[in-house]
Amino acid sequence: MAKKQETHETIVREAAAAIRAHGYQGVSVADIMKRAGLTHGGFYAHFASRDAMCTEAIERAGAESIERLRRVAEQAPRGGAVDAMVEAYLSDRHVAEAARGCAIVAVGTETARQAPEVRRAATRGVRAMAEVFAEQGATDDEALGILSCMIGAMVLARMVDDPMLGTAIRTSAQDLIRRRPRRGKKAAG
Repeated sequence: MAKKQETHETIVREAAAAIRAHGYQGVSVADIMKRAGLTHGGFYAHFASRDAMCTEAIERAGAESIERLRRVAEQAPRGGAVDAMVEAYLSDRHVAEAARGCAIVAVGTETARQAPEVRRAATRGVRAMAEVFAEQGATDDEALGILSCMIGAMVLARMVDDPMLGTAIRTSAQDLIRRRPRRGKKAAG
């Protein structure tokens, strides 16, 4: 059983990286199994369908993003966690490392066209990501606004072919978030 679970985790890890790097359409069962060092025939011993694999992969990718944000928050000076998380998220490194970066940025617009179970997993991920900001004292409105601004800025920064424009987009978003009004109902933490 331990070997089967280890193999399953390898497949999910490879699928999560492939989704972030190539989007859902760039993820075939055969390619993922090959990347995991396995044969295509073994896939159905682990998943009922490609959608089931994508669901677990998007959950994994989201959990990894959240863990990175939490580590940044833990290392930030008192009262500076939100700004530190925003700075890390909008960093040059995050732009460059699409295959290890935020899955929402990589496949956000594609997710609307995925199976309901994939969309539900993505929805849970968005809520959990907003909760990371709420854990640092952001209100519900503020957490969603910060998240929206960060993701939008990262999508645009990766989309444009002018690195200076990409940097300006991320810097502008970061500045806007720093100047944010503090209002709304306190998020449940």
